[in-house]
Order: sequence, then C-alpha cells, then structure tokens
Amino acid sequence: MDTIKNNSFYASRRLGDALVEKKLITREQLQKGIKIHQNEPVSIRRRLSTIFIEEFEADRHQVMRTISSLYAFREVLAKEDPSEKLIESIRNLMDELPEDIVDEMVYRKTVPFKADKNLIILACADPTDPHISTLASDLPYKLYELTYCRLETIDKIIDKVYDQRNEFLKMLDEIEHDEPDLEPEELDEEELDAEINKSMLNSLVEGMLVEAVRLGASDIHIIPGAKNVTDILFRQDGRLRVWHSQPGVKPEALSAVVKDKSLNVDRFERDSTQDGFIQRRVDNTNIRYRVSIMPMVGEEFDRKLESIVIRVLDDRKVITDLDKLGLQQKAYQDFNKAIKKPSGIVIITGPTGSGKSTTLVAALHTVMNPEFNVLTIEEPVEYLIKGARQLKISENMTFDMAMRGILRHDPDIVLVGEIRDLKTAEIAIKLANTGHLTFSTLHTNDAPSAVARLFKMGVEPFLIANAINLVMAQRLVRKLCNNCKRPVNMISREPMRNLGFTEEEVSETTFYEAVGCDQCTNGYKGRVAIFEALYFDKEIQRMIFDAGDEIDEDAIRKHAIKMGMLTLRASGRLRIKNGLTTIEEVMAITLEDQ
Repeated sequence: MDTIKNNSFYASRRLGDALVEKKLITREQLQKGIKIHQNEPVSIRRRLSTIFIEEFEADRHQVMRTISSLYAFREVLAKEDPSEKLIESIRNLMDELPEDIVDEMVYRKTVPFKADKNLIILACADPTDPHISTLASDLPYKLYELTYCRLETIDKIIDKVYDQRNEFLKMLDEIEHDEPDLEPEELDEEELDAEINKSMLNSLVEGMLVEAVRLGASDIHIIPGAKNVTDILFRQDGRLRVWHSQPGVKPEALSAVVKDKSLNVDRFERDSTQDGFIQRRVDNTNIRYRVSIMPMVGEEFDRKLESIVIRVLDDRKVITDLDKLGLQQKAYQDFNKAIKKPSGIVIITGPTGSGKSTTLVAALHTVMNPEFNVLTIEEPVEYLIKGARQLKISENMTFDMAMRGILRHDPDIVLVGEIRDLKTAEIAIKLANTGHLTFSTLHTNDAPSAVARLFKMGVEPFLIANAINLVMAQRLVRKLCNNCKRPVNMISREPMRNLGFTEEEVSETTFYEAVGCDQCTNGYKGRVAIFEALYFDKEIQRMIFDAGDEIDEDAIRKHAIKMGMLTLRASGRLRIKNGLTTIEEVMAITLEDQ
C-alpha cells in the first residue's frame, strides 16, 4: 500500500512539475492543489488535473495535452475539425456498439474514432480517466488504443452523432392514446388503480424526473386542470414553462403515481399537506427530489385534487468556490472579511429562489476545515455539505429543539437555515455573541430592512449591533444569451433614469436586448446574481446601539452607500453595463427607491 501511495505521489509531483514548467500553474497553486487532493474524501476525490482546471482555471487543453504527452497518448484532430465523412464513420461505429456502453462513453466525453477487425481507437477528452479503460475492455474488440482529443472537438462530434435517449419518454411515445377522455365522476379506487397501473403514467413520471435534470430545471409543477387534463411545468432560469400537458387521465391517478414513488408520503391522504422525497440516478449522478403536495380546489368542487411541486436537488450545481459566486469587488471584500471573523453572524436575505442557499454553501466551504465542528440546522436540507454535520429535523426533534440542543453540541461554525421567529433569532444571536461563526437567512427586501426586522421581532438593539458581521441581500436576474443578444439602437431614456443611470453613463453604455435563438429561451440563458452587502462597521453599530423605538433604515443605507456599498439596483446597473442582462430584468426585481 505504501508503494502505491509513493507511486501516486511521485506521479502527481511529476505532472505538477511539468505544468509549472509550462507556466500553466504556479508552484504555489501546485502545493495548494496537492493539499486539496489529499484532503478530499476518497469516494469523491478529483484527479489532480481536474483540480488545477476547476480551482485555478488552468487552460484545460494545455493541461490535458501535457498529461497526454507524459503518458504517451497521441493527439488526434489537433488542428482540423472533424469532416462530414469522419462524423458519419463515428456515427456508424456508435450504432454498432452496445447502447449502455455508448451512453457511458458519452458521459465520459469519449467517442470511437476508428476501428478495424481487431482494434478500436477511442478519442478521449481525458484518456487518463480509469473508467474509460474499463469501458474499452468491454467493447467487442481484442485491442484498443486511447488517444487525446480536445474537449470542444469531442463535444462537436457528440452533438452531431449522439441523440441522448430518455427511455421513459420513448416508451411514452410508443403507447397508443386511443381511450376517450374520462368524464369527471366520483373517485373509484379500483378504477384509479387501473389507471395507475398503466405503463404510460409510470413512463411519464420517470421521464419527467429525467428531463427536468437534463434541461436544468429547478422545480417541477404538476397542476390538475378541468376535464382530466394535467399540466406539467418546469421552472427554468426562474420562469415556469409548460413541458407537457396530459389529457385523458384522471389527475388523481398521476398524483398517486408521484406519491407511490415518494418516501414519507401516504398515497391515500388527500386532505392535508405532505412532504416527501425521491432519489434517482440520472446520467450517472445521484439526484434528489424534494416533493411538496397540497390539496387544491378545481372546477369540479367534488374532486380531491392536489398540486405537486418537486424541487430538483442536483449537487453538481453547488458552488463551493466563493470566487465563482460573481460578487462585485466591494461586496466580495466585505463578505470575505465578514466570514473570516472568528465569531459573529452573517445573514443572507432575499425571496425564495434568489440563491441564498448557494451563497451560504459557498461561504461554508470557504471557512470549513477538519479542525472545526460545523453543524447545520435546515428544514428541509437542500444540499449535502461534505465535512458538516447536518442535523435531521423530525417529529422527535423539531427545529426549536435542534436550536436549543446545538448550544450543547460544541459547535465552531453553525448554519441556521432561516431565522423564523424571536426564539430562533435569540439563539442565533447568542451563538454569534459567544464565539461562534453563524450563518443564516432572513426574508426581507434589502439589507438594511433586515436590521429593522430583527428589532421588530424583539431582539435588543445592542445584541444586533454586537452580533452581526454583515447582511447581504441578493436577487437572480436572467443572463442574456451571448449567441443572439443585440444592441438596442433606439431606447427610451426614462427607464434608464428610473434605474439610476446618469446621462454620461447612458452615452457610454451599450444596452442590449433579448432576441431568442435555438441555444436559449426567449433570449436568455442562465442567471446571474446581484448583491447588496451591508458590512457592520463601527458607525453602523453605533447607529443601531443608539436606536430608540425604531431602527432608522434610511440612515443606515445612506451611510453604507457613502462607504461604497452597492444597492441591489446599483449592482444591477453594473450587470447591465457589462452586457450581462437587460434593463427590464433589473427593474422587475429591484425596489424603485434603490
């Protein structure tokens, strides 16, 4: 075992030295990368090359080319794009190979490049991936050769030759829909069972779960309508869009199928809210789904209909690097300073779906290390945080009980999912004032109003002033698609003035509008955050400490702006000036007085 560890160490050192020599990384980054690699759990440990690329933004192509040279993998398609003849050849080869192996190869960014009777040559974005060798040995060829090919080239080939299959939707398409629409009638459990047992419904629900992940949806909404029609909507980039409408099937049957697939849910309970979860493996990744079920009223008042919302929890989307949050300069400096303090509380505010959990998880990963006991209390738990003990809320341990118990559990860093009442606020403040670094969220419109909210809850001003390091409000705006966005030639200056642009800024800024193309949705693709970071300096602490019967939010805001704080609207203006979003997006989610 020691020999294996030594060989691995020297191989890593050899690779690192080669990358330093080519100036792809620095010697300091090499040392830091090796340390990250060694500290990661074995089950999820990334290869050193991946760490250099993901953590230090080293040029992927140059890193992989260096590795390929070290391990004697030759490079294919180094200078030219694949020809149509080669594309057709690769397509034919993929059609001849076992479907399950092809799916795994595509996931590993590998395609069959050439083949003869005994030998197959595979083009790989990372030929050092050990899983690829295992896959190659399962192919119906005596010999195989792994070669390196640039990731962008592999992606072009895959886009042209591979049709990602959703076997459940394929089954759904093959089923004949020749039954007439069922008229609303009293619910018959035997008849409902007959509908539930239709393979079509099972395929629809399973296909829905898979497609939501592949399309990057954050939520799935299942909404029963009139005359046995059920709409399934996906929330993509913050907006709901109809994905599928299912006619001719009782909504109760579709709800029952979802319930049957959910843990902690009673299929026969239709008069109360229920919460459950589903877990599936999609594209070789474990995906968790949080299921919320609520009774609702439809056009047929005698029917027990239910609305279902399913939150898609894909841990691949979790941001663990503070630098990747997109904080603007002053907000980044203040936020980093606040979370590096040994104690105090950092509060993130914003409505549901504004990215608060993402920010908190990134902050936790920044300050966590094996020497600290990190505890989280969330209801429900959204993302698994490696290295933290995430306490489980249940009937036997409520949120309030967990908050009281955590004080006796020797914490160093605590994440409280939400400050929901005076009792929670007092314990969070107590943790912050007794030497613990604490993170939490609050539902307020902006950062200064979070102070007033705590005051109105009943928290004493001197406790607020001494405990809080920073309050940060945030929102998510849709990003313009880089492929189709276009400058606006004629635009009214009134919206710009309302948003706070000066005449000089208007003349110097190129404003863009959403157009729409086959690579985006209505001209937008992805989202970006805007931030308002209120750092508690001595003056703000004094203003809160001296507050009488009411917190002066305006005075706090004016002082913070004077010290360089960007309001949400000012942060949004920067996003517009950088060509990332539109005036309409920022105006829609920010307050007028910002």
